[in-house]
Amino acid sequence: MIRERFQAEKPLAGIVLSACLHVTTETASLVRTLAAGGAEVYLCASNPLSTQDDVAAALVSEGYQVFAIKGEDTDTYYRHINACLDPKPHITMDDGADLVGTIHAQRQDLVQNLLGGTEETTTGVIRLKSMAAKGVLMFPVIAVNDSETKHFFDNRYGTGQSTIDGILRATNRLVAGSWFVVSGYGWCGKGLAMRASGMGAKVVVTEVDPLRALEASMDGYYVMPMEEAAPLGDFFCTVTGDISVIRKEHFERMKDGAIVCNSGHFNVEIDIPELEKMAKARRTMRDFVEEFTLEDGRRIVILGEGRLINLASAEGHPSSVMDMSFANQALASEYLVKHGKELSKEVHRLSKELDNDIARLKLKAMASASTS
Repeated sequence: MIRERFQAEKPLAGIVLSACLHVTTETASLVRTLAAGGAEVYLCASNPLSTQDDVAAALVSEGYQVFAIKGEDTDTYYRHINACLDPKPHITMDDGADLVGTIHAQRQDLVQNLLGGTEETTTGVIRLKSMAAKGVLMFPVIAVNDSETKHFFDNRYGTGQSTIDGILRATNRLVAGSWFVVSGYGWCGKGLAMRASGMGAKVVVTEVDPLRALEASMDGYYVMPMEEAAPLGDFFCTVTGDISVIRKEHFERMKDGAIVCNSGHFNVEIDIPELEKMAKARRTMRDFVEEFTLEDGRRIVILGEGRLINLASAEGHPSSVMDMSFANQALASEYLVKHGKELSKEVHRLSKELDNDIARLKLKAMASASTS
């Protein structure tokens, strides 16, 4: 519905838009919507393992500029980010704030052209709010992740399902009867705990925020520090947006064969460099599954290099939840065209009115699907 309106009204006409997102089939739909609205779109990957190469190739065949290869190294990743910024965008669209970070660190000459940016994920919003609090953010950014039609649904239902999907595709292990440790009880953690429990796991939540920890306890989960959870867990998954959530002292207490992964944006939630130092041997068992053997013979398995497991070994969120997230992205871009020059250099959110409009559209679409 939004694409049809964009096609008719062309609210992004003349706008150069650089997007750093996971290159998936759902992202392709967003790119086409933005282009239908008149934008000149450039796309790069927001994570080295999140690109679906067939989707990138399909977009290139349609004439879009895409800079992304699944498995790209760090140098290539940042070269692609800079290539995406070279056209001097009016709007940036981030998933993790790497475009904004690169502009502030290396490409400040681009600020004069910018109306503003948008940010898709919790980790990016944390980075941006920190920059704003320090007074160093150079242009306004709309925190799409803070829209209720994004984090209530994408983070909870999308991350919950797609993370389990990624773990199962990578390992083909049985979840039922296992101890499943979820680190972080934000919306992503809530969704993951719900899905793991639904599959028969005994779910442990580790959470440093006492209110969220209390909520997890009242939702029926075991709640304890990671030091206590480490010897129990068969599966560990971090969804905090923080760094070094699982560290050396936790690896030292894990059982043989423990499976560790991450579904937060960056791979720094697991201290893999420390695990590498501890290991006397390592081997790749299958795609996205690496086993580290410690001096005492215990084996720790890391999935997807500690990167987003739902995109490293699976396909990310289903389209029926990403449509709400990307509706927010499209409408945020339209809002920046209309009001970007009026906004302060802070992190903003879309109005409750727009949130409600997206919810109404989603309800209408679901009702049509259920009666067709």
